[in-house]
Amino acid sequence: MKKDKTHIHWYPGHIAKAEKKLKEQLSLVDAVIEVVDARLPISSCYDNISGLLNGKPRFLLVNKSDLVDKNLLKPYIEELKKRFEIPVIVTEAKNNKDINTIVKKAIELSEPRIQALMAKGLLRRPARIMVVGLPNVGKSSIINKLTRSSKTKIGAKAGVTRQQQWVRINPQLELLDTPGIIPMKQEDQERAKKLAFVNSVSENAYSNEIVAEELLGMLDEKQAKVFREYYKLPEELELNIDNVSITRNWLLTGGSTDRERTSVYILRDFREGKIGKFILDNLE
Repeated sequence: MKKDKTHIHWYPGHIAKAEKKLKEQLSLVDAVIEVVDARLPISSCYDNISGLLNGKPRFLLVNKSDLVDKNLLKPYIEELKKRFEIPVIVTEAKNNKDINTIVKKAIELSEPRIQALMAKGLLRRPARIMVVGLPNVGKSSIINKLTRSSKTKIGAKAGVTRQQQWVRINPQLELLDTPGIIPMKQEDQERAKKLAFVNSVSENAYSNEIVAEELLGMLDEKQAKVFREYYKLPEELELNIDNVSITRNWLLTGGSTDRERTSVYILRDFREGKIGKFILDNLE
């Protein structure tokens, strides 16, 4: 079926299946780490996660902070704390210096549930947590970061699907080594396009050309200048796919612009942080 170039598509059947799997995973843990993308600190949060958690605590890990200006990120962190009334930690998966902070917070949030179980006569056990988030926000990288110093797989728990493996981080904490993928309905097309910019939407759901066009079109003056400098685009030329294609000599046989190739490169360069450091959400 040909893609509708004007929309980011989502599939209700896939959403329902993903939600069911996520609920099953969440039933196994004491607390949750929700990973969001620093380039979209608001849009990459999951609005309905409280409904899935059934009262279990969570905290936010704002990942990929190396791809943004950390000074510009600060007001977004304050907004997240105010909006959700939960702890927020800024991180980057490549850097291990904040592992102790993350582990300590996970244990702290899990303690009330552990105490409740002990009050029922059960023996103290390590806290159990899992990492959740939208696609490509860095969930697996965070899991690898937390487990790098501990590769001790402790196997399946009673009532746990065989594929579910637990890793002991330390004597007080165990981590489910499979990330929980949050299903996202794309009913808000503006938000969906932003998520497509950072590759948090399946490529099957959109046209590269329309998403690249939308990305270029939503840049503010300062951000557009950074794009122009990266692609060596003269001031007199409009910032669009065709002009980037001509400037970079990404042309088809006959000299017409290769819009698909150019769109793919624009999105790749942006996602990999080659062009510059951007936050695409607005605080309004």
